[in-house]
Amino acid sequence: MNKEQSPFISVVVPVYNEEKNIRPFIARTVPILEKIGTYEIIFGLDPSSDDTERVLEEAAEQNSCVRYIRFSRRIGQPSAVLAGILNCGGKTCVAIDVDLQDPPEIIADLYKKYLAGADVVYAKRRSRAGETAVKRFVSYLGYKLINTTAEVEIPRDTGDFRIINRRVIEELRRLPENHGFLRGLVALVGFRQEFVEYDRDPRVHGKGNYNRYFGSLTIGFNGLVGFSSFLLSFVLLFGFVVAGIAFLGALAIFTSWLFSIDDYPIGYPSIIILILFLGGVQMISIGILGEYIGRIYDEVKGRPRFIIDKTKNISSIIDNGDRR
Repeated sequence: MNKEQSPFISVVVPVYNEEKNIRPFIARTVPILEKIGTYEIIFGLDPSSDDTERVLEEAAEQNSCVRYIRFSRRIGQPSAVLAGILNCGGKTCVAIDVDLQDPPEIIADLYKKYLAGADVVYAKRRSRAGETAVKRFVSYLGYKLINTTAEVEIPRDTGDFRIINRRVIEELRRLPENHGFLRGLVALVGFRQEFVEYDRDPRVHGKGNYNRYFGSLTIGFNGLVGFSSFLLSFVLLFGFVVAGIAFLGALAIFTSWLFSIDDYPIGYPSIIILILFLGGVQMISIGILGEYIGRIYDEVKGRPRFIIDKTKNISSIIDNGDRR
């Protein structure tokens, strides 16, 4: 394919220290894309400490449909995915990880659903090979909490692996949010959305850059704060509950003193516990407020979501992340 020719399908792949997974990924993905039509594979490269960039350079030299964007610093997986989506040229775009846990063969199934009329087709995990029970439980709780409180429904057991059409891509361009949570943003855009179930495979090479214990919590908290004001309402309600309990306790003490039912001695342990409890509630409340205020601060500054340092086989940059 001539690199000036507009591809029919784009595949966006975030990478960071993934030198061993790139070649197997390309080998499995290219035959699938060739059956669909003209294509491009855009790797969103966070500056890596291994030979990831060298491997990408060699792959791009061998195949002009393989392209990459290198950022000026590490921006993280969510922003790298958005950068690739905003700079893709395809009528459709697939977001997928490079570690082959999400089988590239599923792209064909996503594409079939897209041809049937869906604007978004996301891959829903039926099983998760290689994941611990603790991680699956945390993920379950995270999705449950988000979908109970958020203004949009974010499908359970899904990641960023999905296909979206050009209409959705252009709507994403109109959402200049600094904290890019693709699952929530695509749900917010709406249109006709369907899913394909699949079995997730274990990672092929190396260790993931995703924290196995806190990664799901971080993503879940990001979705909760970014798409819901539930925590603010919860803090207010909890404050009323604590104040009500304190009022009832004070009333009980006053009644005991008034009618001389008991001397009602109050010891230091109970006072210390009460002070620590109220102090903890206050610190949690301040922390929640800080999360929302911090996001407001990030948005007000209007800094670009990413800065591109170098590209390969990409003739022009459509969006460099500048939100002003």
